[in-house]
Amino acid sequence: MTQKTDRLLALLFVILTLVFFGVCATSESFVAWAFERHQNQWSWYIRPLFLIPFCFFAFKQSYSGVFGTILALFTSMFWFNAPETVAPNVQEFLAFEVDWLFLTPWDFQKIMLTLLVPVSFFLLALACWKRSLWMGLGVMALMATGKIIWSVYNAGSSGNAVIIPALVGLVLCMILVFVGFRRMKRN
Repeated sequence: MTQKTDRLLALLFVILTLVFFGVCATSESFVAWAFERHQNQWSWYIRPLFLIPFCFFAFKQSYSGVFGTILALFTSMFWFNAPETVAPNVQEFLAFEVDWLFLTPWDFQKIMLTLLVPVSFFLLALACWKRSLWMGLGVMALMATGKIIWSVYNAGSSGNAVIIPALVGLVLCMILVFVGFRRMKRN
């Protein structure tokens, strides 16, 4: 793929991601539909795994791969059907997240916390782009730790529902990214 095609495709993925956020910001029915499906914990387990292709594409310096993976990550919350039964702590945590995202006021602290998400993705992409395995693994560990701490601190005991999916995802990602980096650097 040429550099121009890569960047045009990346721009398309950025626009689609912004459209996704725009729909989320303006359509309560879409948010309700998406979060109903996000109660399926399979989406909780696969979401961290998107860090693997994200790191791969950053290592390969593919803008379209990086931004396509980000779009896939965000939309993966509704890829699975809504579950027939949902654990109470999962329902409670997702209700907290919807409330935090859409109902509480956007003050300085909330804006700064939210900005940590794109900043952490930028740092992870930069680490992989520069082929710094240890920096990349460190950023991944901080991302997972931050999600766990934020969830438990802000959502109370229902935030514990995040711990196992985040840790399983972190361990799998770290192992696979470590192995992948070693192989790609060897080649």
